[in-house]
Amino acid sequence: MLGSNLSFKDHIIYTAENCSKLIFALARSAKLNWELGCATLKTIYTGAILPLLLYGAPIWVSAIKKASYKQQIIRVQRLINIRIAKDYRTVSNEALCMITGLTPIDIKIEEFASLFQITKGRTKEELPFGLDTRIKHWPHLAFSISLLKERNYEDNDLEIFTDGSKTKQGVGAGVAIYRRGTHTRSLKYRFHDKCTNNQAEQMAILKSLLHVTKEHSPNKTVTIYTDSQTTLNSLTN
Repeated sequence: MLGSNLSFKDHIIYTAENCSKLIFALARSAKLNWELGCATLKTIYTGAILPLLLYGAPIWVSAIKKASYKQQIIRVQRLINIRIAKDYRTVSNEALCMITGLTPIDIKIEEFASLFQITKGRTKEELPFGLDTRIKHWPHLAFSISLLKERNYEDNDLEIFTDGSKTKQGVGAGVAIYRRGTHTRSLKYRFHDKCTNNQAEQMAILKSLLHVTKEHSPNKTVTIYTDSQTTLNSLTN
């Protein structure tokens, strides 16, 4: 839907109003505030509201660079976020997204549009974001991993050094793999510019673990090194 000046303002306003009406209608008919659980509300959002917000996003994604247009879309997500989190209306949408686990809608729109362009072969660029990775059949940390504060000089099958950083040039992570003291492989990854330094550090560790599970047989001793105290604290908590 194009406006008289060939902008997507009318489309964004129309979509935001329809989604808001849907949320308010559900609130009235199902007493959405308290009777439905978080999982049910997320299902309603991902199955009914999110597809409406993403409709045609690869075409009008550039329009959300304008603050007023982006705010229209964020306002819709905020409505459902408040109901999922059962929180106060004074809480920011960024904080609500952290509580509910939903991706901020402006990032989701950019991700959806980028993925569309790549899957349709209209660009040769790599994905600028990390896709959700489901981890299966991993033993619990308490049974298989010990955390060390100093370098372990024992005879390990593998030593993996990880690091992540965020600079003006972007966000990325690197992994260096050593087999019995010999450097055998290096891995590097680039993430979305909105990722944090801590996320880059943690993704480096995750990518290391994925590499170990795919490339190496079980029952081997592996030591992974990180300089992220925040991540170590999270693992010990």
